Amino acid sequence: MSTSQTTLARVARFLRGFADSRRGNIAIAAAVVAPVLLGSLGLGTEVTSWYSIQTQMQNAADSAATAAATNGSATFADEARAVTARYGFTNGQDGVVVTALDDQPCPDGTDNCYRVTVKKAVPLALAGVVGFQGDTKVSGAPAKLLLASAGAMQDVAPRPYCVLALANSGVSPALRTNGAPFADLSGCNVMSNTDATCNGHDLKADVGDAFGTNNGCGVKRNSHVAKVADPYATLASNIPTFSCPAFYKIPKKKNDDPLPAINQLSGPRNWPTTPQMCGDVQLTGDVTINTDANGAVLFIRNGNLDLNGYKLQTSDGSALTIVFMGENGSDYGHILTGDGTLDIRAPAKGPWSGVAIYQAPSLTQNVDMTYAGNSPTWDITGLVYMPHAELTMSGAVNKSSYGASCFTLVVDKLLVNGTAKILAHGQCAKAGLVMPANPLPSRGKLFS
Repeated sequence: MSTSQTTLARVARFLRGFADSRRGNIAIAAAVVAPVLLGSLGLGTEVTSWYSIQTQMQNAADSAATAAATNGSATFADEARAVTARYGFTNGQDGVVVTALDDQPCPDGTDNCYRVTVKKAVPLALAGVVGFQGDTKVSGAPAKLLLASAGAMQDVAPRPYCVLALANSGVSPALRTNGAPFADLSGCNVMSNTDATCNGHDLKADVGDAFGTNNGCGVKRNSHVAKVADPYATLASNIPTFSCPAFYKIPKKKNDDPLPAINQLSGPRNWPTTPQMCGDVQLTGDVTINTDANGAVLFIRNGNLDLNGYKLQTSDGSALTIVFMGENGSDYGHILTGDGTLDIRAPAKGPWSGVAIYQAPSLTQNVDMTYAGNSPTWDITGLVYMPHAELTMSGAVNKSSYGASCFTLVVDKLLVNGTAKILAHGQCAKAGLVMPANPLPSRGKLFS
């Protein structure tokens, strides 16, 4: 027996005691007082019951509004009613009416929010004894109408990408795989500004997004996602203007003229400032870059950087950004070439914060690369930005020896082959890099 039922039983026994008394005045008083006491007690009990039902209805409305906003599609109303039903409030049953609306006013003045209202008519029990007639009727009998309402908006959360195919050339698909049975981009999200097509393997990327159609890329796949604007093109304003007396190519055979001494690098290099070099630059031995806390920027105008089988690395506490710049022309390139190892950490602050390799957005010729994991080996902390390049990737990328675990690739077009992996991810904020991201709809969020 419930508490309210127990209380009613005790009051009834008490009143019967008054009625059975041999004293007439007590019996008369009991007869007069009994309806008032029972009505008051009944009203109190019913109000308590209404409050309990109202609380359950509000919980249902809150959850349903959040679900409708999260759904954000044409089926949002079905989603909302399914949620209220799980709370015991099924639309059209037991006097329940569930209304779900979109295009509702939001706190910020827009009208793309959602509102769910749950109504339930509860028949009166003892409340009518004291004259309360309710505010509606159920089957012609007085009833109390209970109502709960909740508003929610679809929240927006940025989705960062380890790989962004800008498709500046209009190429589609801008992201694709050619088998790649051992590719592993787990822990990363990938994005194509046109289509994305992965044949035979999803890359193991956590999320694959595409402005066009996503055909098999990513564990979770989304098509028709908003394009991601190039977030790094404006960094080109940090590139200085300087002239070069001549352009040099990397020697291809014995009879070719060697590069001038200034373009040959080996041993330790102390670069507290920003070196500016013209034409191809070639390693003739292992090179260790020592810089101050702000790092250094190596500007290469109209030339490639040939590792030539050696290692280019930043020392502990040092940082480096390599910038390819200049003009377009068939006689020179703007890429990394040769076998060897690139082991560099991008600066964590300053104008080139988080940027390891940067091809100027004006460069469109001789910018394509193939990365196979050993030609050269990439141990990079930071961003590799090649907005007009087609990159073929079939090797693993790890973090630099003295850097955080962060690697982000931005290209025009990416082909993934073989065992492509990104081992360096999760610490780009520590590395000073703001990753490319898309502000995409997320879960619903209550506002009332």
